Amino acid sequence: MNFSDIRGIAHLATQATGGVTRIVEEVHQSVWGAMGFPGGHSAGKTRGITGLVYRTINGTTELTGQATEKLLSELQTLFDSEDEAVAESPRREAYMSTLNGVIGDRLEQGNSPFSIPMTFRYERPKRGTSNKVLLLIHGLCMSDLQSHALRNDYTAEPGESLAAALDYKPIYLRYNSGLPIAQNGCELSNQLEQLVADWPGKIEDLAVVAHSMGGLLIRSALHHAEQQGLLWPRQLKSVVFLGTPHQGAPLEKIGNGLDTVLDTLPYTKPFTSLTRARSAGITDLRYGNPHTPLPCSVNFYTIAATLAGKRSTLADHLVGDGMVPLRSALGLHKDEQRTLAFTKSSQQIIYNLNHMELLNSPEVNRQIERWLAPANKNEEQGR
Repeated sequence: MNFSDIRGIAHLATQATGGVTRIVEEVHQSVWGAMGFPGGHSAGKTRGITGLVYRTINGTTELTGQATEKLLSELQTLFDSEDEAVAESPRREAYMSTLNGVIGDRLEQGNSPFSIPMTFRYERPKRGTSNKVLLLIHGLCMSDLQSHALRNDYTAEPGESLAAALDYKPIYLRYNSGLPIAQNGCELSNQLEQLVADWPGKIEDLAVVAHSMGGLLIRSALHHAEQQGLLWPRQLKSVVFLGTPHQGAPLEKIGNGLDTVLDTLPYTKPFTSLTRARSAGITDLRYGNPHTPLPCSVNFYTIAATLAGKRSTLADHLVGDGMVPLRSALGLHKDEQRTLAFTKSSQQIIYNLNHMELLNSPEVNRQIERWLAPANKNEEQGR
């Protein structure tokens, strides 16, 4: 931990206290309302002495939080040098990435020190450096340092072997995965425009390998670039999707269904604020990115995993890789206009593999190398 983490924890404690107080008051008023007693001036609020007690608790919590934040902010400068020593800890970043994935939009709205800004991580290029760039984009609740999903030390650099095999310069995107996908896509598009402009020499080949939500992010970035007339897509040659929920993820659909059920009963309705606490990034996974087509100027490839040993109706629609259905990762939809047209040679199904194992599967890496090899890309572009 560093000193800014203490500020972040204090900030979260203030938010949590206020949130619990609001839920308790809503439950309180639900009970009173069922007995015929009127409520306060707004929905879920109590009145009279009871309402005064809740307002006092909320006011005290807010004042205490503001005072604590002011004190810790003033002390922050004394600990900045110590913070720099642990700011790049892979384990700390893994925790922060998970927190951002769950409530990242609220962290940004509250100016929390836990909120992760979008940045590229790479060694500063020099003149004569490779003009081929490989951008790796992580998924929800993940960090760019998590090169191997099943390891605990996170010591190996992600994408290094893949980039070396294909003579690419690896760049890793770090971002707050709890923000809306469209917001992150817009920011990524603008940063890619700046990256291409600042690169020493001209980037002639930009390739992207995106895991899970990362695939929706690069699609959103391409859509924004087209709308704004940005130039960086001219350098983009290939995009490889790994387990991307193009047509949505069922777990978020289940979460939305739970919201609806809780919202129907007066005694459970206050608790919908808990289920709806999940970030905008998570809720965006409900339907994927159905309205953004794939540009014809780029080679798109997709790798889908399934826990099953072979394809079947059940495996395609329900099993998938444990997180994303097989059909969703392949871009298939019952509405042909929403189906993504991956050619047979640009899609690969890996059996007996889960969502996270896509990141460290030798079979996946070999397939990416085959797709991104210069000879294969030239063949694809000639079609």
